[in-house]
Amino acid sequence: MKTLLSNLRIDINENIYLKDPQSSDLGKRIIKNSIFLIDDIGFDSFTFKKLGQLIGSNESSIYRYFDSKHKLLLYLASWYWAWLEYQLVFSTTNIADPKEKLEKAINILTRTIESDSTFSHIDEVALNRVVINEYSKSYLTKEVDEENKDGYFAIYKRLITRLHDVIIEVDSTYKFPHSLASTVLEGALHQHFLKDHFKSLTDCNEQTKPSDYFTHLVFNVLSPTK
Repeated sequence: MKTLLSNLRIDINENIYLKDPQSSDLGKRIIKNSIFLIDDIGFDSFTFKKLGQLIGSNESSIYRYFDSKHKLLLYLASWYWAWLEYQLVFSTTNIADPKEKLEKAINILTRTIESDSTFSHIDEVALNRVVINEYSKSYLTKEVDEENKDGYFAIYKRLITRLHDVIIEVDSTYKFPHSLASTVLEGALHQHFLKDHFKSLTDCNEQTKPSDYFTHLVFNVLSPTK
């Protein structure tokens, strides 16, 4: 899969950025170091001024790529969901059995992220922590409906649709496939957060992974076709 991914370019909605950060070394440094800085100090404390100091560049140079830190967060989240989507597609495309495909899909979308050397300017483990801790801030805004119309969340929605399609392959009679798919994707972020910060509120731990929980949850509400 790494060989296939290395030949792919992750495309993000061009309205999110002013200049494609993948098009230059500076842009890639902005992405790489913004992940580290947001992971370190949190999105609320993150500023382009602090990022500029970290990468040794003027704050104005960052504004040539993104007009706000909100757009930068949207970019990072979109990149993460697209990266997961590629893994989902490549890992399930040759699986014929619907139940096996669904189990694999759930595992990919809910597992603990490991480092992937395919994209040198992205630390996927750190980005995963950013998405777990900060993703909701990208859509819990007054502008969410307008940004949704502009396609800012298209990759996230497409990923949920892919999981929805696998769910109905297993049980076409299930009445809530979209709700279940979105619960898995969003719930995985929440369970990873609880596991790290509110251990008494989850059964997930070092032995019981969020993937175990969601696999159990999904297959216990579906009626797989024999």
